[in-house]
Parts: sequence; C-alpha cells; structure tokens
Amino acid sequence: MTKLEQIEKSIAELSPEELKAFAAWFEAPRAAQWDKQIEADAKTGRLDKLAAQALADHRAGRTRPL
Repeated sequence: MTKLEQIEKSIAELSPEELKAFAAWFEAPRAAQWDKQIEADAKTGRLDKLAAQALADHRAGRTRPL
C-alpha cells in the first residue's frame, strides 16, 4: 500500500467531527501556497492583463457591487 493509499484509508475512517477538523487543518497550507502563487504572479506581471481588463469592464459599467 502506498503512502497516499494509507492516507486515503485513514481519512475515510475519520468521524464527521474529525473529518471537519482535518479539512480545516489541510486548507491552511493550501491557502498559504495559493497566496504565495498569487503574490509571485503579481510580481512578475502575469496578472496585469486580467487587472486591466477588470478595470476596463468596471469603467464601462459592466460590473455590479458584490
């Protein structure tokens, strides 16, 4: 059995409360990784085109308040 298979088996055996706690714990490093990726993309200009398009859409009245 691979390490991943062992983890999957262990997760499948968690109670609903344990699964909720695990999910919350697991989300934290994923969110941190996402934040780092967004920051890196912003620094390299990879998001510039998207930002420009969003601003143009807003200026043209193609947006609405959240």
